[in-house]
Amino acid sequence: MIMKSKICGVSDLNTLNYIIDHTYPPQFIGFIANYPKSKRYVNKKNLKKLLKINKKKSLYVAVLVNPEKKILEEIKDLPFDYYQLYNCELDQIEFIKKKYSKKIITAITVETPEDVKNYKLYKDITDIYLFDSKGYEKSRSFNHSYIENINFDKEVMLAGNIQINDNLEKYKKKVDIIDISGGLESAGLKDISKIEIFLNKIQNLNNEA
Repeated sequence: MIMKSKICGVSDLNTLNYIIDHTYPPQFIGFIANYPKSKRYVNKKNLKKLLKINKKKSLYVAVLVNPEKKILEEIKDLPFDYYQLYNCELDQIEFIKKKYSKKIITAITVETPEDVKNYKLYKDITDIYLFDSKGYEKSRSFNHSYIENINFDKEVMLAGNIQINDNLEKYKKKVDIIDISGGLESAGLKDISKIEIFLNKIQNLNNEA
């Protein structure tokens, strides 16, 4: 199985250009579109500037926390391939997917093993399951063993304080996509050297397959 990657919380042109032009670019690049509590939040004006950059081999993801109609209308013409939705009811996700014709990554925040079972609620509407911690912008972890031994019917993305010095091999047995944000930062900003390490580690992992 090929391990895919997502770099999330991109907020500046230099980082975005580096990622897109990398020899081994991530399959997904995420932008925090409506959550000002996050230091990685990108306002509408800057979001438009960033998304003028040709995504090339990557896919653009709008990360949205219980989005209101206003922000959905503001970003509807931007070249997002996926909407990554947190804290949304099922009927809200269905409405967003139908109205805006986007693929959906449904974020399921996990603290206990019981939380993982919530994925079943979204099996008919989501395109990718994302399992994340309940920390949102705080880059907290959860026990990744909770998602072991479950036969998911969709691709599975994993987030929650993943670090570049983690043994990524162990994640390959559990999930399809690694989603990393804070683990690629130094002093609160994306660190090109850490991005380089991460993308090369993913490629090396796939070369071993």
